[in-house]
Amino acid sequence: MPDPVNVTPRNTAMAVASGALKAQQSRMRIIAENIANAQSTANVAGGEPYRRQTPIFQARNVNGATGVVLAEVRPDQSPFRVEYDPSHPAANAEGYVQRPNVDTLIEAMDMREAQRAYEANLNVIETARNMEARTLDIIKK
Repeated sequence: MPDPVNVTPRNTAMAVASGALKAQQSRMRIIAENIANAQSTANVAGGEPYRRQTPIFQARNVNGATGVVLAEVRPDQSPFRVEYDPSHPAANAEGYVQRPNVDTLIEAMDMREAQRAYEANLNVIETARNMEARTLDIIKK
């Protein structure tokens, strides 16, 4: 028989929210890495620059509720941007330089979405703690 302490709604809510916090934290780290490398080029002439990374989330069961976890990080296979700059050290034989497939506007919007999701999960944890405190106050009376 399962331990009733481990399957309470509060513990389930806290476990789901804390898993989501970790996932969103990882997502924000990946987005920050993408933004930091948005203007990088290859180290060698004709080489490939930084390739945008995308987080892949997976559902997981937490005490009968559905949570989320970062399953893996995959490179975005969309094409690189290409600019004509024959004087650039990373230019290929035709004079084109490949730039990362990172759009900083998209990354900024993704970052804001991740921040909002992170804040929402913090609110879930705070609400669960407040409900527990109020329950204990009722029991004490």
